[in-house]
Amino acid sequence: MPKTDKSTIQMIMARKKEILKAWLEAQYDSKSIRLDLINKGELATQSEDFLDAFVDAIKTENLTDISAPEYKYVVQMLGDISRSRTRQGFSPSETAMYVFSLKDTLLHFLQDAFSDKPEELNKEVLRFSKLLDNLGLLTFEAYTHSREDVIQRQQEEILELSTPVIRIWKGVLSVPLIGTLDSARTQTIMESLLQQIVATESSVAILDISGVPAVDTLVAQHLLKTVSAARLMGAECIISGIRPEIAQTMVNLGVDINVKTKATLGEALKEAFSRIGLRVVRSEAAPERS
Repeated sequence: MPKTDKSTIQMIMARKKEILKAWLEAQYDSKSIRLDLINKGELATQSEDFLDAFVDAIKTENLTDISAPEYKYVVQMLGDISRSRTRQGFSPSETAMYVFSLKDTLLHFLQDAFSDKPEELNKEVLRFSKLLDNLGLLTFEAYTHSREDVIQRQQEEILELSTPVIRIWKGVLSVPLIGTLDSARTQTIMESLLQQIVATESSVAILDISGVPAVDTLVAQHLLKTVSAARLMGAECIISGIRPEIAQTMVNLGVDINVKTKATLGEALKEAFSRIGLRVVRSEAAPERS
């Protein structure tokens, strides 16, 4: 494994404070810095800790293999920084520039140290450039993975919020469905509904599909799975929100959902109340509405 000149490491160790100062100034002057997302104090502490870890790693004179044990802490720190900056709202390029600005700073110090030794300068510049480029790419990859995790978590949270199970009366639940139904969303709906059936001891569940743009064979199958699962838990389902175009589509597709359906949520509520032995009547004091 090719190693760097010991004098290079010694120079970096001896001038570490100068390098840190120059690196921080480069970050402050950079267009990629986001002082609205991270303050100077936090950035200074973060940079000093990382530079200490970086110098400890290169003491072994290994500038080629960042998977080596000596770079374990450096890699861990970069992963933590990338995840933190993902949550803070930094872009991928802004995050990667954290390492690349250190590269520019180190190259400047190398040029100063080897100004009279062009061949040695060229070798050291190539070694450190490759090392810091690899660390920069590692930062970008860590950011990407972290961002994917954030997006997935947000999608799961949105999915849960978009499929609420509402207890509208003792023994009666309602599930307003909005948007396209796919396998993942149907599974979430089914799990939430079954949990609430058990928790509330409900015997009737209304699946309102007024907000579902279209019903095809696949959507109908998803609805049937939910209805069947609810029946196994001792609850009957009523599907409301059957619009004329949906009814026509289901007839053309030959879909038989084998469950009580109603055109509106109001009619479904009447049916649900009837099944649990309730009847809705108008109060004599209430005025008629046209």
